[in-house]
Amino acid sequence: MGAESKLQSGNNGNCKKRKQRYRPHNKPVKKGTYPLFPGVQGFFITCDAGREKQASREAINVIDSFYEDLVQEEDSGSKCVPVPNKPLNKIIKFSDADSPSEEDDANDDEDGKLNCHEDDKNHENQEDENSDSGKLGAADYENQQNEKSDYQKGDDANLENQPNETEETPVKKQRLQADASNCVKRVGGKMEEKSIDKLIEDELKELKDRNKRNFVSLDSGCNGIIFVQMHEKDGGPGPKEIVQHMMTSAASTRKHMSRFILRVLPVEVTCYASEEEISKAIKPLIAKYFPAEAPTPQKFAVVYDARANTGIERMSIINSVAKSVPGLHKVDLNNPDKTIIVQVAKTICLIGVVEKYKELSKYNLRQLTLPKP
Repeated sequence: MGAESKLQSGNNGNCKKRKQRYRPHNKPVKKGTYPLFPGVQGFFITCDAGREKQASREAINVIDSFYEDLVQEEDSGSKCVPVPNKPLNKIIKFSDADSPSEEDDANDDEDGKLNCHEDDKNHENQEDENSDSGKLGAADYENQQNEKSDYQKGDDANLENQPNETEETPVKKQRLQADASNCVKRVGGKMEEKSIDKLIEDELKELKDRNKRNFVSLDSGCNGIIFVQMHEKDGGPGPKEIVQHMMTSAASTRKHMSRFILRVLPVEVTCYASEEEISKAIKPLIAKYFPAEAPTPQKFAVVYDARANTGIERMSIINSVAKSVPGLHKVDLNNPDKTIIVQVAKTICLIGVVEKYKELSKYNLRQLTLPKP
């Protein structure tokens, strides 16, 4: 009895002690990504559940590549020319080259061997002619020298007037100037070149600063959903232009772009998910794409989808969005010119406008890149 009482008292004493809590695998707890908040623009992306991290990395790379394509087209003022599959074998002739080709040289050598005897016979006659030419007067010699100098000046002027075949494009010149300005720094009126280590450190600082990145992933709070924020830049392409370019190129080339991304939709307005907030936030978007004094009316449709939110009625949101569009434009669910996308994720509402929504497989990259049957 005494032993049992001691055991019970020992167990009660151990239960009163606090249990030690250990971190998993002795690793520090990592902070999550920044949550989605109203007032941002970017891209609403759906992906395979459980692959959000991989899909966010792929999405940023894909979006950044199409963004650079649009920026290059705007800078150059023309579309990119496709590179031919087979090299073009052309003979390049330089305008300042007076020497004949190698084949002509070989033919000239053979002709020279055949006519060597004739040259020997005429050698004596040439010596006589040279001796006669040496008897020219001083005035004739000066005239010949002046003619030669005038001829050389004419050749130099022609060479200067000829266009340079290796001229660089304006886009390439701008990049080279930017790189040169980054590598060179003025200190006290003197020029100092930056080392490679300093340039790498500057790039790493820019990558660490979230405000300087073009695209940043935000946590949507829902499985299978990614949001990529795009920082606003004056004069640059917006989310709608980037997504439209992405979908049209995917539909034309059928080129596979990613493993986990399903649907990519542009987001130009974000607000809290309520009727009042949505009706206020959508006004500038409606004025941009559906003006009241448009020369031709447009057909539109509203697509609504909600995730992790059951407190909002679907038809009330659709009606409020449709009523905000001026009466000049009409609703057409079968063949709309533009489609208003309304996506709700928890307490945040994301709104964007797209074109050819049904023709482009509802902006689903996986379906657009499937091979044709």
